[in-house]
Amino acid sequence: MSSSRKGPPKHQNKFAWKPHGGVTINPTEVGGRFRPYSEITGVCYRCKEQIDWKRKYGKYKLLTEPAKCQRCTKRNVRQAYHNVCHGCAKEHKICAKCSCRVDNTIGRDISEVEAEKKTLDEAIKNARERDRRSLLRAMEKGKTNSATNQINDDESEAGELFTTPSFEEFAEFRRNQVDDDYSDEDEPESAGK
Repeated sequence: MSSSRKGPPKHQNKFAWKPHGGVTINPTEVGGRFRPYSEITGVCYRCKEQIDWKRKYGKYKLLTEPAKCQRCTKRNVRQAYHNVCHGCAKEHKICAKCSCRVDNTIGRDISEVEAEKKTLDEAIKNARERDRRSLLRAMEKGKTNSATNQINDDESEAGELFTTPSFEEFAEFRRNQVDDDYSDEDEPESAGK
């Protein structure tokens, strides 16, 4: 039986629905301000959108323990809603959630992130104190901004912090910038004499 009523709904929503709207989330819990959800990696675009939807509307459930991989049957699946471990997904070039063939997946693999972090730490260790502190401040500022905005970009931290491809070039750039600042301060005084 079809209804004869036409037009908009009788009761319109005054504001958008928010998951856990009346509940204060502890900022130290996973999903809180200080511990945001981990980056979604190893999945196709469609599956990433599905997982994002679950996070947005409060349906996302974290894994309490590693799950079994459907390919190698080892307990290697460490991200929620993934069915295949990262190694098998990379080896077979499939999405870790829906197991469909994909040429490129969303996000970076863990080994890539670890290698970049290691080189960044090594570069910071070898830098002079002034550059080291400015880099650490910039990294901390970047972390607090990304934590509050809950933004998961595919760009690396190094790409966001450095305008040059290597740390040595960045250090040289900063030294030149500091030298230029000192020379700019000296010029007006000599021009006035």
